[in-house]
Amino acid sequence: MIEQGRNCWRVERADRLAVIVDAEDYFAAAREAFLQAKRRIMLIGWDFDARIRLSGDERGADEPETLGAFLLWLVERTPELEIYLLRWDVGALKMFVRGTTILTMWRWFRHPRIHLRFDGHHPTAASHHQKIVSVDDCLAFCGGIDMTVDRWDTREHRDHNPRRKLPSGKPHKPWHDATTALSGPIAKALAEECRARWKRASGQDIEPLDVDGPCWPDNVSATVEDVDVALARTHPEMKDQQPVHEIEALFLDQIASAKRFIYCESQYFASRRIAEAIGKRLDEEQPPEIVIINPVTAQGWLEPIAMDTARARLMTALKKRDRHQRLRMYHPHTSGGEPIYVHAKITIVDEEQMRIGSANMNNRSMRLDTECDILLDSRRNSAPVKEIILGIRNGLIAEHLGVSCDEVETVLAETDSLIETIERLRGTGRSLRPYEIPDVAGVEAWLADNEVLDPEGPDEMFESLSKRGLFRRWRRR
Repeated sequence: MIEQGRNCWRVERADRLAVIVDAEDYFAAAREAFLQAKRRIMLIGWDFDARIRLSGDERGADEPETLGAFLLWLVERTPELEIYLLRWDVGALKMFVRGTTILTMWRWFRHPRIHLRFDGHHPTAASHHQKIVSVDDCLAFCGGIDMTVDRWDTREHRDHNPRRKLPSGKPHKPWHDATTALSGPIAKALAEECRARWKRASGQDIEPLDVDGPCWPDNVSATVEDVDVALARTHPEMKDQQPVHEIEALFLDQIASAKRFIYCESQYFASRRIAEAIGKRLDEEQPPEIVIINPVTAQGWLEPIAMDTARARLMTALKKRDRHQRLRMYHPHTSGGEPIYVHAKITIVDEEQMRIGSANMNNRSMRLDTECDILLDSRRNSAPVKEIILGIRNGLIAEHLGVSCDEVETVLAETDSLIETIERLRGTGRSLRPYEIPDVAGVEAWLADNEVLDPEGPDEMFESLSKRGLFRRWRRR
């Protein structure tokens, strides 16, 4: 299914690949990788916050507590180390109301080996949404976790965890997320994407590196070794940039290729094209089961109007086509019943394919924003990869249900159904709860149908509303 130049950028070997679920492990892994860095660290993000902590009590005696001070300490500690920080320019406005962040930024700007840029190379109202970290061109993290506030949590998602707090000390909501660590040629490819982003944003070239020595963090266990991994991206169309729609093509191909199960985690479900592809499968006599894990509601004040309303409209339309009851959407909750915010972007198809990245199931991620996903396909690799992909999927389901992975595997063996397995194991408290389609007010329905806050691409920002809408192609049938 993988076709370079259409649904992926390139396929490269990963000496090691680790799937990292939730930010406790990611922040610890990133800290260890940064401590090992010799020449270069590149942070390419939608957001990062200098006030967060990457570690708990395990840091060294002279190691600073916050990310901003830690990066300054690293470059002073390692004379050949340079740090490149690239983030979305519009989102960077938040940095000016984050307490001591302005002082930290000033110290970054003044340091000759810390380079900070705000990336404005994007269409109007678009964002740079990639979350990539590159260390010495030989290790990379790629996924959905931003190094910013609100993200830290454990896989237990305990109520009232004292470490789950904002820099102010105020608690924040439970948060579910995922990323990957990769070494080998695939890490060099991700470093190339980082350098290309830097070039477009700053006009400056960064030379590739060839660093000897260990790159893999000691505190990270590889999930799999010596595998081929595909990279898929979204780049919006601009006057000086050709559009890249690899992520959209890969989503559609994955949905079309599924035989039995599609398991997805996404912050949003608002993409017309993805909904159309799912609807086409639901029309079949033997469609695959499709399970989508979403947050109860989108975060922010504008997003719920656009994203939640679009989700309601699309799910209503899809339910009418779900004759065989093969589509379900669920929300995870803590033991105390608090909703867990789902920020992970994961798609697992049968036991064949696993993708993790920054792209959500919304229109922006397909054509307007800048995104990067990785894909592990068992058909390009040896037999153990199938069992590994199944183990990751079952582990995620177990995490959300608050049960053991063994329980999920046992019930799944009995039912041969993801939906029935989840329904049997669902309970009160720490568990999954079904999505309930709400009533949609007139103005919210209008916003969703016309995709006012979730356009499909740069051209739609100023396109006549009469040509837009979630169901424009469905209506032509």
